[in-house]
Amino acid sequence: MRIVLVDPSSAVQRAMTRLIEEGGHDVLAFADGLEALACITQDRDVRALITSTLPINISGIELCAAARKLSGTRRALHIVLMSSTDDYYLAVKALDNGADDFIHKPPNPDELRARLRLADRVTSMKQQLIQYATIDSLTGLLNRRAFFDSATEACLATETGKALSAIMFDIDHFKRINDTYGHEMGDRVLTAVGTQTKLTDGIAGRLGGEEFCLLVYGTVADALECASELQQSIRALCFEHEGQVFNITCSFGVAEWEQGDAIDRMLRRADIAMYQAKKSGRDQIIASDTFTLMSNHDEWRGLHGQMEDALKLQSQSSEIG
Repeated sequence: MRIVLVDPSSAVQRAMTRLIEEGGHDVLAFADGLEALACITQDRDVRALITSTLPINISGIELCAAARKLSGTRRALHIVLMSSTDDYYLAVKALDNGADDFIHKPPNPDELRARLRLADRVTSMKQQLIQYATIDSLTGLLNRRAFFDSATEACLATETGKALSAIMFDIDHFKRINDTYGHEMGDRVLTAVGTQTKLTDGIAGRLGGEEFCLLVYGTVADALECASELQQSIRALCFEHEGQVFNITCSFGVAEWEQGDAIDRMLRRADIAMYQAKKSGRDQIIASDTFTLMSNHDEWRGLHGQMEDALKLQSQSSEIG
């Protein structure tokens, strides 16, 4: 387990580092609490923080609170406040501000190692629960809820002038794949598309069924280029079932964040563009700025339904023919 240790005394750092490393853990030691917080922010492998009450530039209580806020619900981080006093109220305050444990300084070596073994078990279990709660088990992408949480965070970057674009796409004729080759093969196709999507820089999620979304930091031109590369990599996939070999394609819709946007509005524009791509013959990439977005949500839902009905009729006709 990787542990960040914070104490203004270099002698305490050396003694604590030796004790912790003897338990088989990696230690990153700091005197400055803000530097320690920056390290935790950048290094996702850090799973524990042990801080004294008086690091440089920030109090131990404040550091506990900041680290807890940083970890949120998406990261397993065990936080321990360490003090040379037996102040009961300090322990209460630490626990109320995000700490998971309170230990005396200098700690008993056996007790310290036992508490760190506990921290290792707890953070491992938490990380597994976070995995189950946020990752789509079939594709390895973010599930719908986690994707929208991440998308909301990504939208904050637009406040600093950073460009953000959405790529909505789904697998063409996916129902036909399931009907022809079986649902196990359908799962293989979804997994393969997920694997290709994960190779692309951005925030990727499976929104449900065969529909995916990718957020990329860049303009619509950047997103179109990204979608084109993903389109080519998916076209190159090859599947075999009982001697039959087949390939797949996807239809893509692209939209760029606009001033005053909400995440659902940008995704709605990308979704409409994706259905336009399907209506235009599938295996297409269409940007939302190539046609006018209906401002009324009921109108959009009506158009969405009309497109789906038209696509179903087209699919049925092609299967009959």
